[in-house]
Amino acid sequence: MAGTLKIINSQDEVGGYPAVEPATTRSLEVPEKHRDAWLEELAREVEGRETRRATTERPRDYTQIAAATVQPLATQAAIEAYEKGGNAIDAAIAAAVTLGVVDGHNSGIGGGCFILIHAADGTLTAIDGREMAPAASTRDMFVVDGKADPTLSRTGPLASGVPGALAAWEMALKRHGNLELADVFLPAAEIAEAGFPIDEVWARKLKGAAEDLVKFPTSAAIFLKPDGSPMEAGGTVIQTDLAKSYRAIAEQGSDWFYRGPFAQKTADWMAANGGIMTAEDFGNYVAKQREPLVTNYRGLDVIGFPPPSSGGIHVAQMLQILEHFDLPKLEPATRTHLIAETMKLAFADRAYWLGDSDFAKVPRGLIDPEYTDQLAKKIDLAKVTTVPGQGTPPGADSVFFGEFDDSKHTQHLCTADGFGNWVSMTSTINTGFGSKVVIPGTGIVLNNEMDDFSAQPGVPNAFGLVGAEANAIEPGKRPLSSMSPTLIIRDGRVVMAIGAAGGPTIITQTLQNIVNRFTLGMDLDDSLAAPRIHHQWSPDVLRVEKGFDPAVIESLKAMGHEVSETARLGASQGITADTRYGTLRPAHDPRVPGGAGGK
Repeated sequence: MAGTLKIINSQDEVGGYPAVEPATTRSLEVPEKHRDAWLEELAREVEGRETRRATTERPRDYTQIAAATVQPLATQAAIEAYEKGGNAIDAAIAAAVTLGVVDGHNSGIGGGCFILIHAADGTLTAIDGREMAPAASTRDMFVVDGKADPTLSRTGPLASGVPGALAAWEMALKRHGNLELADVFLPAAEIAEAGFPIDEVWARKLKGAAEDLVKFPTSAAIFLKPDGSPMEAGGTVIQTDLAKSYRAIAEQGSDWFYRGPFAQKTADWMAANGGIMTAEDFGNYVAKQREPLVTNYRGLDVIGFPPPSSGGIHVAQMLQILEHFDLPKLEPATRTHLIAETMKLAFADRAYWLGDSDFAKVPRGLIDPEYTDQLAKKIDLAKVTTVPGQGTPPGADSVFFGEFDDSKHTQHLCTADGFGNWVSMTSTINTGFGSKVVIPGTGIVLNNEMDDFSAQPGVPNAFGLVGAEANAIEPGKRPLSSMSPTLIIRDGRVVMAIGAAGGPTIITQTLQNIVNRFTLGMDLDDSLAAPRIHHQWSPDVLRVEKGFDPAVIESLKAMGHEVSETARLGASQGITADTRYGTLRPAHDPRVPGGAGGK
């Protein structure tokens, strides 16, 4: 005889965020012999949810402005930009500029970004501020004696692409914002000049990078102790030169950076130290407005970023594969296995097909429903399936991205305002402290994004990702990126902004947060705190965060997965909207210090 258990979607009834349908009361038929076990499992889940929530601040709702970033000072900068008369776009740029000071090991004006914008009038915009290979770049510039030398692409003068973040920020402000560059740069300059105490994350990054930072006197003088050792948590980082650079940009605009003193100083340093970047490279850089990628998942519009992001395509591709399965009805181990197998298929395609669509032919068929249906049929729910390589989507030789364009160490932020403006932005200088080079007299850390190109087909980069000719080095080309800023729209209104940091795990984090929220009905704050998995096809290893259910891990091993436990898989930030009440709820990942706030 079956017992009937009444389940209340309480988060919906108290004004929370509906998963797909409005609040409901439903009956669940549970066989009597399984009822006690089911109740025990439910109790564990409730206890786990409350434990996760206890590690972070309680979520709050706002109506005017909301921001979620990896640093409280950046979140405050976003709110203050709004209070000056700005909107969500101004708030996002203010946060990003501030993060270049207080989270400078991850991002800054020496790096790049992708900005996804939903304007109050419904217009969608994708601004590509990805770094660009210098004009003197060559296909085999990192190959020595027939073998790729990763030290050249990760540290020093050859590792940097031409930075694009500032050009993208300026484009966003001019086209969609209310404020000027000075309004967002001057407050951040004050923080850089006054200094701030570093946290445990900063200290850990410094410890990992100290051996390379010490090779560059300007970098060492800013970030290391006089004896060359890294600062501990609580130490103060003062960036006087960066403050001067910020004030110069506030006064002179991006010309100071791309066509003025900074470009020339960088060119001079490069010429003296074996680099190839020139002042002309800076002068030739432009941020690009691209066509956002729009796909559908369970009645939702999923807005992603097009190439050179791989995230937009493969988040959409994986969602379309998963739509063939009834995820809520699957046992946890089976559901986890399914998601892992889906990740493998997507990353196999990524390795072969993806690159800068201005240079490489990236097939639109990768997100064709007929193709994703074929991929879904390759998955065996009972065991691991070998994925030998990429699939062949329809139109692989004829229909490409880019034809319709209008033109692990990263950070993601989201902002939204009460007028309907939304921003999902991911920024990076690639690995911690980028190339480790600070151009003397500027305080600006240069990226090491050249490592995101495929130095040789099949040779992994710093994140273990392999690539093919589509992502080969070419002058003026932008390296493939995993950054995946995403917006979710229901019935014409944005209901979530989401994105992540963490190399290739950005793509899989974004996938899991969308599935958790809109398929499994989790609150966003619970989703961000939940243990994650990651599979990137090569290496053929399923990574799971510590804290994952041991029984699920054993089941995954029995299905044939090689499982590797890891302490942490990236960090996500997001905002959800309850369109019934006009409220915004920001959430930040509890794995890192962060700030979710608003008014």
